[in-house]
Amino acid sequence: MRSIFTSLALSASLLATPAMADVKPFPASFKTQTVSTNGANIYVRVGGHGPAVVLLHGYGETGDMWEPLAAKLVGDHTVIVPDLRGMGLSDHPATGYDKKTEARDIAAVLDALKVGKVAVVAHDIGNMVAYAFTAEEPNRVSKLVLMDAPLPGVGPWDEILKSPLLWHFRFGGPDMERLVKGRERIYLDRFWNEFSADPKNFDEASRQHYAKFYALPGAMHSGFEQFHAFDQDAIDNKVFLSKGPLPMPVLAIGGEKSFGPMMATVAQAAATNVKGAVIPGAGHWLMEEQPAATVSVIVDFLR
Repeated sequence: MRSIFTSLALSASLLATPAMADVKPFPASFKTQTVSTNGANIYVRVGGHGPAVVLLHGYGETGDMWEPLAAKLVGDHTVIVPDLRGMGLSDHPATGYDKKTEARDIAAVLDALKVGKVAVVAHDIGNMVAYAFTAEEPNRVSKLVLMDAPLPGVGPWDEILKSPLLWHFRFGGPDMERLVKGRERIYLDRFWNEFSADPKNFDEASRQHYAKFYALPGAMHSGFEQFHAFDQDAIDNKVFLSKGPLPMPVLAIGGEKSFGPMMATVAQAAATNVKGAVIPGAGHWLMEEQPAATVSVIVDFLR
């Protein structure tokens, strides 16, 4: 895990101040800005020149997870790294957590940056946003990378839902928010531990860093709403599927101790040109557990 921020105490001012971390920063050439869209302000990091690539994070992290990949790509790409709505330093609106709306957030960010065609790299809930964005604007996406997470309503979704590890998909609401309030780190440790090949590979500095973001006012509500929207996402995705498969090259990456080759099975249900890859020694948290191997596979595919 890497961050672009310096360490500050948790306070209300952090909602407007990009200063909340204490580990390795993005390259100094990256700039930050906020884009207003769909009732939310989306925080975004931008660096480099050349073909554009947008990196979409998932739950339990923020755009900071992408630092190793951003540092590798920035020499010959325009690298765009937003915090998704309701996470990191983006706003925490009450609504809009269906992935079609979040995909339109990303489209608005790209429009504001005057970026047309992009490659999209995504992980976890970022996969779901990436799929909605790509399905709505297939001519805008040159290549797509999906990493270690299912797509609601696509392929083996119903079977995946039966896993007891995914009980949190139905966990949410005011009482659950009260239970977790002040205990965000305990809740998140469960994700980082159970979804890792080895929990030690999700280091303590990263855990402290992300826990600060998820303790911000409204952050846990936003997180639960990401999961609550999966039923609507499944409905939307089935409409996307009815319009035909994705035509662009897709790289589907699974962690050996997590989705593994199943990630390619998921992608093949939505696209015609799919290449699968499995990262040895990794669980779900590919960029935390095996960053060098994961970056190498992605860079080779993009270039």
